[in-house]
Amino acid sequence: MDRLRFGIFLAPFHPAGENPTLALQRDLELVEHLDRLDYDEAWIGEHHSAGSEIIASPEIFIAAAAERTKRIKLGTGVTSITYHNPLWVAERMVMLDHLTRGRAMLGCGPGSLPTDSMMLGMNPTDTRELLPVDLDIIMRLLHGETVTAQTRTHTLIDARLHLRPYTQPHFEVAVAAVASPTGPRMAGTHGVGLLSIGATLTQDGFDALAHHWNVVQEQAEAHGKTVDRSAWRLVGLMHIAETREQAYREVEHGIEAWFRYFQKTAAFPQMAVEGGDVKEMIDFINEAGIGAIGTVEDARAQVQRLWDQSNGGFGAMLLLAHEWADPQATKRSYELIAQHVMPHFQGGQVSHAQATLGAKERAMGKREDYAAQQLQAVATMTERYEQERAATK
Repeated sequence: MDRLRFGIFLAPFHPAGENPTLALQRDLELVEHLDRLDYDEAWIGEHHSAGSEIIASPEIFIAAAAERTKRIKLGTGVTSITYHNPLWVAERMVMLDHLTRGRAMLGCGPGSLPTDSMMLGMNPTDTRELLPVDLDIIMRLLHGETVTAQTRTHTLIDARLHLRPYTQPHFEVAVAAVASPTGPRMAGTHGVGLLSIGATLTQDGFDALAHHWNVVQEQAEAHGKTVDRSAWRLVGLMHIAETREQAYREVEHGIEAWFRYFQKTAAFPQMAVEGGDVKEMIDFINEAGIGAIGTVEDARAQVQRLWDQSNGGFGAMLLLAHEWADPQATKRSYELIAQHVMPHFQGGQVSHAQATLGAKERAMGKREDYAAQQLQAVATMTERYEQERAATK
C-alpha cells in the first residue's frame, strides 16, 4: 500500500467541571507530542455548548499550535461553516495558510451539537440545508471568484478575497460525513476531501465505508472533478498499551465519563455508544468493532480491517482523541502506535516494517554460515600475521 498517514481528530473531550485552562494546555501539548512522533495531521473541532468539547475556535487553536510545531498539518475538524459568514471563513483560513506556511486545512460540516445551532435560531435541518450553499460560496472565493449571494443568514455583495492562499491553488478542504451520503456528495461535487467521522463509531458508518467513496467518485465525474483516495480520512477509536490487561486498567481512568457524555449530555445520536459499566464499555469498543483497546497487534488489525472494508484504501487514519487514560498513558499509547503500527502501513509496496523484518529474517537465515566465515576470516588473518612475523626474523 502507499504511505498511510496518521493523525488525530481532537474535539476535544474533557470532563465538565475541570480547569479549562489546563485542559486546553494539555491539548496543545498533545499536538506537540504528536509532531515529535511524526504524526501527519491534527484536526481540531468547533463547539459552543455542553461543557466538554471546549474549543470554540479551531483557527485560534491552530495558530497557537503552529507556533509550537514543525511539520504536522493542522485542520479545522470541523468548522461549523453554517454558523459563520462564508466570506470570513475563507478569509481566516487564507490567513492561517500564510501563518502556517501551508500547513492549514479546512474541514467543513454543519455542526454536530443542536445546543450550538439553537443559540443561533437554527435547528439541525436548517444547518444541513445551508451547508452546501455556504461550501459552494467558500470554494468559489478560494478559486478567485467575486461572489454576490443571499443566503438564509448572510448577504454578500461583490465579495472577494484580498489575499490569495499561500498554498496553490488553495489549501486542502474536506467535508465531514457520518453515515448519510450528504458529505460524500458535497466532497465529490467540489472535488475535495472526505472526513468519515463515523467510519468506526457506528455499525452503519462502518457498513457505509465503501459506499461513501463510490458516491464521491460518482459526483466528481458528474461535475468534472478529480478525486483521490489519499484525500479520504477515517476517524476511529484506540487506546494501546503493552498488554491488553494494562490497556483495560488504564482506560478505567476516564472511559465512563466519555460514554456518559454521549449517552446523557450530547444530543448526537450518531454516537450511540452502549455500556452500563466500565467492562461493558470496553467490550463494546472491542467487540462491536468500532475501535481497539489493547495491544499494538489489536491496533494493526483494526487499521487493516478498515482498509479492507474501504474496498480500495484511504489516505489517513485519524484517531479520535480522548482522555480515557491519564495524560502519561495517553501519550504512551500514541508512542506505541507510532513505533509499532505506523511502520506497517507506510513505506510503499514494501512497508518500513516489512523491510526491516525481512532484513532481520535474511540475516538470521545466514547467521550460522556467516558467523563461521567470520571466525575463519579472523583465523586466516591471524595465521597470516604470524607467518609474516616469522619471515622477518
